[in-house]
Amino acid sequence: MTLSQTSRSPVPPEVSSELQRVVQRWRQLPLDRALSYSADVRALVQSLADSVAESTGLPLSAVPDCGPATLMDQLTVMVYDATTTSGPGTDTATTNLAQDLATLRRTLT
Repeated sequence: MTLSQTSRSPVPPEVSSELQRVVQRWRQLPLDRALSYSADVRALVQSLADSVAESTGLPLSAVPDCGPATLMDQLTVMVYDATTTSGPGTDTATTNLAQDLATLRRTLT
């Protein structure tokens, strides 16, 4: 596949940057601290899942708790889904998501 054939990520750069920072910080946490912050991360993941479900007309469902090792994967998928279902021209949603991720990153001390 050539570079011209690859598609650009639908995740806005400011959201992608914050997501990368959260993931990097998460990887630096000792397990006990990751466990203590898991509820905060899961709350954001569930909130994004609920928003996606509402946007697409799907029923709300709980994101499974697969432990702290998978939380960043779940967060990454939900960020992608949230940005692809929000549609074009949703600068407020993008700003809010970037802020939510930045807030989460700052709590991961």
